[in-house]
Amino acid sequence: MRHGASRAPVREALRILQADGLVVTVANTGAWVARLSQAECEEIYQVRERLEPLLLRMSLPQLGPARIERLATLAREIEQVDDVEQFLRLDRALHLLSYEGAETAMLGDTIERLWNTTQHYRRAFSLLIEPEDRRTLHDEHHMLVKAIRDGDAEDAERVLAGHIRRTRLQLAHHPAVFA
Repeated sequence: MRHGASRAPVREALRILQADGLVVTVANTGAWVARLSQAECEEIYQVRERLEPLLLRMSLPQLGPARIERLATLAREIEQVDDVEQFLRLDRALHLLSYEGAETAMLGDTIERLWNTTQHYRRAFSLLIEPEDRRTLHDEHHMLVKAIRDGDAEDAERVLAGHIRRTRLQLAHHPAVFA
């Protein structure tokens, strides 16, 4: 190959990306970055609205003080960033850390794949978010951390489901993101 890599690791990397829904491959033709329609993205967010609160509930009893403090730190750090890439990195870290206590056979991996599949759209959306919506997002992160700290799984689930739902509804107002 042109860059000195053998084909086997490249094929394996493309297979993994395809399994995560990030790449579409056509035999003997090539590979392309996968695109979602607005309806597909909305469906993924609806699935996330239902599954992530369940994963959070499963995780909550095992999070422990060190992880909870890290969640609080991440929520504060997210508030301070203006750079979209840094925001996305910290936001992802906060949410995935909140699920780390769960010991699941497949749910955690499923959630991570759903996050990966919608990452491009989260990036585009983050560039369009209004200041008042950004404030709401930060408040929801802090409310989520408080519910986790209080051990209130019901409130944590409610806050998280609303947080994901709000993003889904806001994405619906920006069809250009999917063009």
